[in-house]
Amino acid sequence: MTADDPQREEAEAGRAIRRSAARKQRARRERRRSALHGLGLFGLVGWAVALPTLLGIALGLWIDSRSDSAMSWTLAMLLAGVAVGCLNAWYWVQRESRDD
Repeated sequence: MTADDPQREEAEAGRAIRRSAARKQRARRERRRSALHGLGLFGLVGWAVALPTLLGIALGLWIDSRSDSAMSWTLAMLLAGVAVGCLNAWYWVQRESRDD
């Protein structure tokens, strides 16, 4: 081994780091999203609305079974769940659009 080996290894490591950084920058610039990404986002938004809606219905049914109120808690919690779900979906869509 000669004294140049550590310098050569350091230079090769530097080139590898620069290549990796350039590749990452190029990928960020040329960001092409696949159809699978779109389907994944579609599914995420769907679940972001569906889950709070179903939880709202379940909570409303539980409250209705426990109380003798003239008001339908199921309907009220359904609407609250849809509202929370829409806000949740809006958040995820905004977050994805900021990443572009």
